[in-house]
Amino acid sequence: MNPPVHAADRPASRRKILFHLGFATALILIAFWLDDPVDRALDLSAHPAERHFAWLCSKAGEWLSILLVGVPGAFLAIRCRRLALGRHLLFITFASGITGLAATVIRSLTGRTRPNNHEVAQGFYGIWHQGHWILGRPEFSSFPSGHSATVAGLAAATWLIDRRWGVLAWAYALLVIWSRIAQTCHHFSDVVAATLLAVYGAGLLHRWLTPLLTVWTESLRR
Repeated sequence: MNPPVHAADRPASRRKILFHLGFATALILIAFWLDDPVDRALDLSAHPAERHFAWLCSKAGEWLSILLVGVPGAFLAIRCRRLALGRHLLFITFASGITGLAATVIRSLTGRTRPNNHEVAQGFYGIWHQGHWILGRPEFSSFPSGHSATVAGLAAATWLIDRRWGVLAWAYALLVIWSRIAQTCHHFSDVVAATLLAVYGAGLLHRWLTPLLTVWTESLRR
């Protein structure tokens, strides 16, 4: 009996996965090495006006803001029988939220100090430090960046659907990502890791969510 056709593709798939894991790991290690110079170069602590602009960019990158735009927009499009547009907006919103949530869970476990945390030495402390739980404490929730994963997930999802809108989405995402370093909320490596997580996550979600959303919107058409 001949083996399934897809069995022959497994070694190639494993090599592809290993390549991407190695590539992502190398980028994150390089980002760790660049943390100090990049963090210092982008720090806006001494520039109140620019820091306020960075704060506004960060607020625009919160998932609640994206949710309040994406979900009503999707259902309005579906209501107007623009099913493809509604499906795309839902996918982008879900991809943004899921990748942002994944980063938030991971950063709660790594316990990395934020750059503006001067109470303890910079480092990774996990979920326990000096006899106390630090799980979920903001000052120990730096790696990876939740804001960066949220907006990078949105941009990557948009790029997968339409390259022109994807360019605009990445411009917005990069502003938010920059703002997280500029406000000393995150290290450079935090946003690099978050972006990689979001890009790969959006690719997987595109494969899994798109068929489900397609079935659902087509059922509305009928």
